[in-house]
Amino acid sequence: MPARYPCTVPPTTPTPTRRRVLRWTGAAAAMSCLPAWSAGNYPNRPIKIVVPVAAGGGTDFAARLLADKLGPALGQPVIVENRPGGAGNLGAQLVAESTPDGYTLVMPITSFPINPSLYKLGFDTVKDFAPVVLVGTLPLVLVVHPSVAARDVKELIQLAKTAPQSVTFANSGTGTTAHLAGELFNHMAGTRMLGVPYKGGGPAMSDLLGGHVQVYFSTIPAALPHIQAGKVRALAVTGTARLPDLPQIPTVDASGLPGFEVTAWFGLFAPGRTPPAVIQRLHSELAHILAMPDVQQRLANHGVIPGGGTPESLRDFLAADMAKWSRVVQVAGVQVQ
Repeated sequence: MPARYPCTVPPTTPTPTRRRVLRWTGAAAAMSCLPAWSAGNYPNRPIKIVVPVAAGGGTDFAARLLADKLGPALGQPVIVENRPGGAGNLGAQLVAESTPDGYTLVMPITSFPINPSLYKLGFDTVKDFAPVVLVGTLPLVLVVHPSVAARDVKELIQLAKTAPQSVTFANSGTGTTAHLAGELFNHMAGTRMLGVPYKGGGPAMSDLLGGHVQVYFSTIPAALPHIQAGKVRALAVTGTARLPDLPQIPTVDASGLPGFEVTAWFGLFAPGRTPPAVIQRLHSELAHILAMPDVQQRLANHGVIPGGGTPESLRDFLAADMAKWSRVVQVAGVQVQ
């Protein structure tokens, strides 16, 4: 005959000693009645994607684009939560310390692989995160003010060598991809262009347009209208291939500085030790979403080349980028002010 009280302790009139025993056995019995967690139940409640910067930027856009598609695919709401601060490190640490169950994810900012070389972090960038998918890559474009005599990368290198530190390059903040692109250029070309930090890409572009600085490694969407209007001159793109929006502009690698490549990127990560089955479920849905024509077009409109690949390939991509920027930071002596 089945037990009459399968999920409770049978009623009785307890003595003081028996009360203590019942507190323990009752708790154990209650826990035995909870459904066991498994990847097969995932997801059964809302999922949160933490974006470690304020709303409105490229990282935030990409996260919200995926969240809008991922929610219906998983049958649960997917919420984007902005947690700015600490060069993106505060939001990343929040996720690193979250329960590894697939309900809290993070889309780090593009300096994610750079920050370990600049900051004392409260997490391990490799061990404390489980890669899910590479969302997309963002090559930059090397632009100069029209007053600069250089018409290509070779001429810019020659100009910068002729007058060391008289050529200035803007950056959107110390340790950003735009900053380290300039430092990598200096290192590989043997030049000494002088970096000028700004509080964001907007002020950097504004001063380039005004002729207060001469060179800038800009995002494509920020520079494209000014290139088309003739207000700045594009010399090269920093990726491995020419871009559809700028088909006439060669790569830096092919126009005077072999081996030069700077590509910012977005990726989605879960906390380390998240079950592989959960990672695979997320990756499968996101890979399908990234292949959708409307998603690819919206990413392209923001200068993002859609990503993909396996979680393992994203882990390798992260490790290689961390090693690359560590060398650049060390050689250039970059320090956070």
